[in-house]
Amino acid sequence: MRAVKTLGLLGTGVIGGGWAARALHFGIDVLAADLNPGMQAWIRGAVDNAEGALSRLTFAPLPPKGTLRFTTDLAAMARQVDFIQENIPEQLELKQRVLAEVSRCAPPDVLIASSTSGLLPSDLQRDMQAPERFLVGHPFNPVYLLPLVEVVGGSRTSGAALDAAGEFYRYIGMHALRVRREVPGHLTDRLQEALWREILHMINDGVATTGELDDSIVYGPGLRWAAMGTNLIYHLAGGESGMRHMLKQFGPCLKWPWTRLEAPELSKQLIDRMVEGTQAQANGRSIRELERLRDDYLVAIQQVLRQFNIGAGATLRALEERLYQDSGSAARAATAQPDAIEAGKPLRLIETCVRPEWVDYNGHMTDSRYLQVFGDATDALFRAVGVDDVYRRSGRALYTVETHVTHSGEARALEPLYVTTQILGLDDKRVHLLHSLFRRRDERLLATGEQLYLHVDSAAARAAPMDSAVHARLEQIRAAHASIDGPAMPARHLRLSRS
Repeated sequence: MRAVKTLGLLGTGVIGGGWAARALHFGIDVLAADLNPGMQAWIRGAVDNAEGALSRLTFAPLPPKGTLRFTTDLAAMARQVDFIQENIPEQLELKQRVLAEVSRCAPPDVLIASSTSGLLPSDLQRDMQAPERFLVGHPFNPVYLLPLVEVVGGSRTSGAALDAAGEFYRYIGMHALRVRREVPGHLTDRLQEALWREILHMINDGVATTGELDDSIVYGPGLRWAAMGTNLIYHLAGGESGMRHMLKQFGPCLKWPWTRLEAPELSKQLIDRMVEGTQAQANGRSIRELERLRDDYLVAIQQVLRQFNIGAGATLRALEERLYQDSGSAARAATAQPDAIEAGKPLRLIETCVRPEWVDYNGHMTDSRYLQVFGDATDALFRAVGVDDVYRRSGRALYTVETHVTHSGEARALEPLYVTTQILGLDDKRVHLLHSLFRRRDERLLATGEQLYLHVDSAAARAAPMDSAVHARLEQIRAAHASIDGPAMPARHLRLSRS
């Protein structure tokens, strides 16, 4: 299967817009195809609306954003992309027909996935050409923030296709949950459906309002479910004996007539109660307002879970580790070029732009973000010379002991920037760096960051000599940088001094 550089969307709508926003944010180009030309404006608006929350999800260095294109020619889209995600209405015959048509245009090594929430992949791939590359990739709304995607193969889907799809979904920050065998509704929707049926019964019987039932989840099990699913929570409920004791104690309750899985008839009265209840909960807020509220708390929850490396937070942490590794790999490849370390020229390892959330009330990049960008440049340099995750796990690291930032220009939202890095000084335990931040459109110097790093033995909690190979690589760069003209360089505020 081919590497995915361009994602094709077959149908747009809410789910298609979510896929577009996520893929674009993590550097994948998107070609969206929809027979309705009016959906071009819609999907661009959906991507713009998602950007605020996506931009706060992680501060790890991101690749350049992907570009979004739109077409009403489904066949043309299929010929130009590396992976196709189908998002058309949930109608079996319609999906079968469109998927079959598109499969005849897409090269056989292009994976085709359906976002279907309940249809079986074996049914969907029935008339397709090269059906072995088809699978279900069922996401959850909002796709750009919720990491879960259920990966389901049909009777003719190859294992290689499932593996490749999982790899792509993980690349864009998702948790690819491989479903063992196809069943209607997959996994999560079957669980949600059981809860939904019971909600309808209680509303129909006048037991509670929609708001009261939502409160019963929001203030209780919903908080637990964010990091531990029902099974692990019930395991805890059994005390030291775990699930075995829980089932022994509460198992008899399953015989009690608490729940009814058959849904009630959707009468006019029940529909009115559902509509009136949810309108009261919205309290005059528009759908867009509620979407932004939802997105804000989803970002906050995932960042909290990230600290504990659990649930969606573990997925976010894995994404960030991959982003930092990619940044370091790019820096390592750049410095490995024959002419990369050139006498009299600093390294250029970081290309970025001013993200909208980096801007303060004056419309300029806020102070703390300069440190973040300079920190990313330092991380890229250190990874390039071998101070990577493996090195740090060995108990050795370089820590900042002093920083001096000088500002000489303004950076506004979305301004393209780059950082050059110079090694000013080096000994067996310290590295003295100078970062310079430039505005790409006019090459103006906006700020400098001078930093002193100390190499430590983390286990001993004291300074220690760095690895000889790391030191040799840094010395090679320092020697090349020694010939950079002094007058052109901003004043140095830090020194390597033994005193």
